[in-house]
Amino acid sequence: MTGGERARLTALYGGLLLLAGALLTGVVYLLVKEGLYSSISVAVTGAVPARRLDELPAPTASPLWETARPASPGPLPPGVSQGLAITSRVSDAAESAALERLLTVSLTVLAVYAVLSVVLAWWMAGRVLRPVAVITDTARRLSGENLHERIALDGPPGELKRLADTFDGMLGRMEQLVSAQQRFAANAAHELRTPVAVQRAAAEIGLAGEPGPERVARIRAKLIEVADDSERMIDGLLLLAACDQGLRERRPVAVHETVRKAVDALAPEAAERGVGVSVDVRPLTVRGDAVLLDRLVHNLVANAVRHNVPEGRVRVRTGPGVIEVVNTGPAVPPATVPLLFEPFRRLTERAHAPGEGAGLGLSIVQSIARAHGATATASANAEGGGLTVRVVFAP
Repeated sequence: MTGGERARLTALYGGLLLLAGALLTGVVYLLVKEGLYSSISVAVTGAVPARRLDELPAPTASPLWETARPASPGPLPPGVSQGLAITSRVSDAAESAALERLLTVSLTVLAVYAVLSVVLAWWMAGRVLRPVAVITDTARRLSGENLHERIALDGPPGELKRLADTFDGMLGRMEQLVSAQQRFAANAAHELRTPVAVQRAAAEIGLAGEPGPERVARIRAKLIEVADDSERMIDGLLLLAACDQGLRERRPVAVHETVRKAVDALAPEAAERGVGVSVDVRPLTVRGDAVLLDRLVHNLVANAVRHNVPEGRVRVRTGPGVIEVVNTGPAVPPATVPLLFEPFRRLTERAHAPGEGAGLGLSIVQSIARAHGATATASANAEGGGLTVRVVFAP
């Protein structure tokens, strides 16, 4: 908590309380002053006998008696009329003394009230700013090693409580992001190291001595295959980076036509694997990048075909604002489904088989969907195994 903010809040709260106290004191003083003379006159008139002027002794005999003429403006008190004699000087003196005493007491109380206002305002400002101090201290000591810490502010609902909860939510998202980046770095290092190790082994072992033409041709084909896999992996990583930067321009794209083209392009591979593909496309137009949307659809259909079982099925559907791909295949544990959207994550360990891929398919789908303001979700099928992947575009 900064002293400047607390001092400003103290000055604000204290000033408002002091102003309220001063206004209250002034109003009370004015109200009392307005009716004080009348009250004192009534009291004095009832206590001091009053007579007609012609019944009074000579003025020199008693200088206190004067014509009944009030010293203060205002109506005459009840029971007092012109022609009666009252002790007006006594009334004036009593009024002056009472007002002076009232003013002295009021100023004294106001001074004490001002001190208490400042103290209470300082304490109140500290209470109000305490969550801000907690948030500041937490943010100051956070690092990559303790992102699991939370403010967990305990208090009634309010703006600062919502601010603390929002900060906790932000920390949770940051923790997930950092963890995902750490896993991505580790997996990427492992995936990129594998082809390098294969190339090195092929060069050192396969080409050792004086290999014959057949062996050289076989090693050459292997090196080209590894290089192709590495190139596809790098292309996928570059595509992920490009999607994370957002789209530079958007144009209407007929996604249902893109789906038809992707299914036709993958038909030979599906037939080779014995997988049947059914299509139910309805008009779907999305404003975005045609190349990226083509890659999104291609990855969805390719994953459904390749991660399937013999005689399996794939159903591709488009509709207003949605792309849905359902495939049979191995049973997928529900807890594993969210992890499949992370780069290099697979349902089974990598076997380095031809056409296996680098494990970037669904992560690229999610990245492209996010760049288009859409959400990509998946769920495990209860019957027949496999997954149901949905990409829902915002209206």
